[in-house]
Amino acid sequence: MAAPATAVPMRSISEMSTRTKVIVMAGTLLGMFTSAMDQTVVSTSMPRIVADLGGFGLFSWVGTGFMLASTTTVPIVGKLSDLYGRKPFYMLGIFLLLFGSALSGMSQSIEQLIAFRIIQGFGAGMIMSVAFAIIGDVFTPAERGKWAGLMSGVFASASVLGPLIGGGLTDHASWRWAFYINLPLGGVALAVLFFGMPHVRPISKPHVDYRGIALLCATVVPLLMAFSWAGDRYEWLSPQVIGFFGWAIAGLALFTYFEMRSEEPILPMHLFKNRVFAVSCLVTLISGFAMMGSLFYIPLFVQGVIGSSATNSGLVTVPMMIAMAIASAITGQILSRFGRYRIPAVIGLSLMVVGMVILAQVDVNSSRRDVTLAMIVFGAGLGASMPLFTLAVQNAVEYRVMGIATSSMQFFRSVGGTMGVAILFTIIQAHYHDGLAETVPPQVQAQPQLSRVLDDPQFLLNQDARDQVELSFASFGDQGEALFAATMTGVRTSLANGIAEAFFIAIFVLIGALAVSLFMKEVPLRRSHVIHDDGKSSPGVASDIAVRPSGGPPSLKPVEGGSGEILE
Repeated sequence: MAAPATAVPMRSISEMSTRTKVIVMAGTLLGMFTSAMDQTVVSTSMPRIVADLGGFGLFSWVGTGFMLASTTTVPIVGKLSDLYGRKPFYMLGIFLLLFGSALSGMSQSIEQLIAFRIIQGFGAGMIMSVAFAIIGDVFTPAERGKWAGLMSGVFASASVLGPLIGGGLTDHASWRWAFYINLPLGGVALAVLFFGMPHVRPISKPHVDYRGIALLCATVVPLLMAFSWAGDRYEWLSPQVIGFFGWAIAGLALFTYFEMRSEEPILPMHLFKNRVFAVSCLVTLISGFAMMGSLFYIPLFVQGVIGSSATNSGLVTVPMMIAMAIASAITGQILSRFGRYRIPAVIGLSLMVVGMVILAQVDVNSSRRDVTLAMIVFGAGLGASMPLFTLAVQNAVEYRVMGIATSSMQFFRSVGGTMGVAILFTIIQAHYHDGLAETVPPQVQAQPQLSRVLDDPQFLLNQDARDQVELSFASFGDQGEALFAATMTGVRTSLANGIAEAFFIAIFVLIGALAVSLFMKEVPLRRSHVIHDDGKSSPGVASDIAVRPSGGPPSLKPVEGGSGEILE
């Protein structure tokens, strides 16, 4: 009878060679950049795409399909990466993003574009769910803070370059190149990861919670559909929206029931007993509501009220991104030096509140400078606080659930953002219509056809549409020019007041997030990579992984208390 294998302590994945770390991080950040670019480079091309392909009635589904696919994918792939390793899912995510990009660039109809954007959404969801977990694999919690600035810089660069590149390609080449631009970037990322990234695989046979995956999809999809359509396509109390919400609630109840009884749940319920995880998820959900719900309407204010061009309205977020990157870099250094995150998180959320207070002061007489100042303050708070909650969660949970714990943060931020966009849109719309009744001249309101046009402020964003509205005032004779000027002032005032009201609501939402963050448990950042299930950390010994030394044939060696190996 063969002697049992002796447990051999191996070095932690965080103790890989510097060369390997650099290669892994280069591939990871390049994949993140490609994903972020995909989401920003296409935005400026959408009007031209719709003009070419037609199907304006399905326009919203180009974004909705992508959002549904990416948000639903995030928690599922986060858990699967805990079971099967990060590398295959991260590379599959980049491949799907590139495959969907190539197909999107060849689209011949809006229906094809929607289908191919869904494929891109699956890829983007995989990338975003695994990227932060990979960083958690490579660096100890105390070291990860130093990378926060670089991560923020990646998103800032994509947010700045994306609209500029997309607009330039659309104007001087073709909108199809807004999709093709992803191919060389993603191709390099795939090559770097394929040849340079170690592969972690579990020793024990993983058990996939297929029932949990199905129930999670049955909960998330109708929930996001309800928030996407409520107040826009359907009324909040319409049978369609109520039906979707009812479906989501039933799915959540079943999901929770079966997850508590599953052998290997897709989302372990015991994580919510961890105060750091529970508080971080709640803060991320609430702040995501305020953040995405507010920032989504900044371009509408800049274009519709101030009157800037679409390109200039996109550039208004540049100072925010720069401030976010700088604040994140400074906070990362503080974290690495002191190993504490609660105070920086509270300061960051407080700055976000101050930025939102400044935004809530905007009116029809505001300038881009006023908006820019608010965005700088808000961006500084965002950069100082948001990455900390992901870091805090990774520091507080066992290594074996780091993937699902990390991806849960991305998931709750996406859900909160979807809720914010929908609810704040309803607030803006209600105040806009009330304002029109008070500010638009009665003669104009008496014209049904013209009144229907004014009901949707989107005409402010298109010069041709504004010209058509101005021409329609010729029917008023000599008073037409004065009535048009008064109407445009009333429309802009109503829109400005509606958006300011949404920002005002967001202030209290962020104050709620700040209050919740005060309950965050302070757990000093560990200088060791792994925390065992008993809560004790052990430097230099990996409880879930082992690493094969470079050179020589692959060999699998168990580690003390371990459940996996890494092939380098």
